[in-house]
Amino acid sequence: MAKEMYKLPPLKYGYADLAPYISEEQLRIHHDKHHQAYVSNVNSLLEMMDKARKEGTDFDYKAVAKAVSFNLGGHVLHDYFWWEMTPESNASKEPVGELADVIKEDFGSFERFKKEFTQTASSVEGSGWAALTYCGDTKRLGIMQIEKHNVNLVPDYPIIMDLDVWEHAYYIDYKNDRGKFIEGFWNIVNWEEIDKYFKKIQNMRME
Repeated sequence: MAKEMYKLPPLKYGYADLAPYISEEQLRIHHDKHHQAYVSNVNSLLEMMDKARKEGTDFDYKAVAKAVSFNLGGHVLHDYFWWEMTPESNASKEPVGELADVIKEDFGSFERFKKEFTQTASSVEGSGWAALTYCGDTKRLGIMQIEKHNVNLVPDYPIIMDLDVWEHAYYIDYKNDRGKFIEGFWNIVNWEEIDKYFKKIQNMRME
């Protein structure tokens, strides 16, 4: 079977379509430069490992494992980030469907969930992410604070949605005002798509 490499996912909207919350310039650099760099880096590592295995040579296993985790984590988390957003004209302001019901059940209200997610994202030390997750064993939603792309992840907890709070996600539009970027993010969340994905995750866990 022919092996494949990772690819930069295309956006489902135009580069200017998330304005004014994410500008065209910001989105182009974030998607085409930063995300592409993670894809290119992990592909280079895969090519290097394939070559070494074919030739029977060694490489720095510890450093490579760490680099793969970092760059592949960056690719996967960005992949979620792009598809969960939509132009403001298409965005409902609150969760919908089954996800809305579970958020209300687990957090008490959407406003409480929004507060917890916002505070989790705001308080990431340095670079990282906030992510909504789901535990199939306890049937509970949870919020993870991910450092970098690969630290503090809970194994086997699927990500339902995430928010990139690396400075490269907002520095052109908001300078160092992470809080204003997070506030803007809530206006472009594609709750319909996230609810569909949440249902898919639940069905997979029941199989």
